Amino acid sequence: MDLDRRSFLGAASLLAAPQMLFAQAATERRFVFIIQRGAADGLNIVIPYAEPAYAKLRGKLAIDPDAALKLDGTFALHPALTRLRELYAGGEATFLHAVASPYRDRSHFDGQNVLETGGEAPYQLKDGWMNRLLGLLPRSGKDAIAFSPAVPLALQGAVDVTTYAPSTLPEANEDLLMRVEQLYAPDRQLRPLWTSALEARGMAGGRMGGGGNRQDAAALGRIAAGFLARADGPRVAMIETRGWDTHSGQDARLATQLRGLDGLVGALRDGMGAAWSQTVVLVATEFGRTVAVNGTGGTDHGTAAAAMVIGGAVQGGRIVTDWPGLAPGNLFEGRDLQPTLALDSLIAAACAQAFRLDPEHTARVLFPEAGRSKPVPQLMRTWTSLPVERTAAAPRVVPG
Repeated sequence: MDLDRRSFLGAASLLAAPQMLFAQAATERRFVFIIQRGAADGLNIVIPYAEPAYAKLRGKLAIDPDAALKLDGTFALHPALTRLRELYAGGEATFLHAVASPYRDRSHFDGQNVLETGGEAPYQLKDGWMNRLLGLLPRSGKDAIAFSPAVPLALQGAVDVTTYAPSTLPEANEDLLMRVEQLYAPDRQLRPLWTSALEARGMAGGRMGGGGNRQDAAALGRIAAGFLARADGPRVAMIETRGWDTHSGQDARLATQLRGLDGLVGALRDGMGAAWSQTVVLVATEFGRTVAVNGTGGTDHGTAAAAMVIGGAVQGGRIVTDWPGLAPGNLFEGRDLQPTLALDSLIAAACAQAFRLDPEHTARVLFPEAGRSKPVPQLMRTWTSLPVERTAAAPRVVPG
């Protein structure tokens, strides 16, 4: 067989793919965590356009209310989030504001460590809250997948996790794959690896090659949907997005990031078919950004941010927030959006409700060092069997 080097590498890269063999799941629920690495600017994602101090402090970065996608009389979405606005209107997206982890300094590395491990301080815990979640689920075998080159900290721990990332090598054509299969068929070691790699390629819809997929958020969403929609596929997944650190030139950079996120979520929605009704997608970042614009057309590291809970299983069409306001006296350390909703509580509630787990036990396992905080309102539709504790101190829910 006459195989040119680039084509052979494109085919051989399939062998580097992990074995995508998933046990039959004991649950139909799907949970996807999308992390926004770099501290996403919640104030220009879920925009408090009716807040008097917003336009004044944001200056040229303030989003024009006429261009924003209105959610209610107080909040709107960035104009790039058209699919998310549709999901909100259809009752499949809830946006939560003034959300923060326990971390109160402004280091990306430390903030992401706290977010992913579920500790109260950086490097307090060695494994991730998502891996601990897997230990609570009634399944065996491969429980989760990370769409990244390596296992993110949130999924590191005692339970095995698979990773998948699109190859940067050229896509191998079917004729080449057939020839390589003939080449490997007699080999006892390579034959099962090749078969497993082809199964992984099938789960990904054949989109394993072509370096553009690495940068195409919608393509990644379609690939993730190919795995998650399968009856024998993973039920827990993590998707990494980067580039949210907008110290300068924020307008164009944030718009690009948000178009990518919108396309990613839209592709998940479109690609999962009937499985979407059993899906919960949580989107969160390590911390927010300053309320005021800086001198380079951007924002600096802040504290509270916005989070999203999206999916066919979500009781959406709502804004959940105990809004602190942006007046000078209401800002955290005189510069940041004040946190009023614990991200730990949000994550624990979303996981417990999604998988019908005991909420208190789930919170203790996922966030063992956390103290009590305000309860989170019901996030899911009536398919959950365990009620979430409600008190008068719960954050208000603003209907859409």
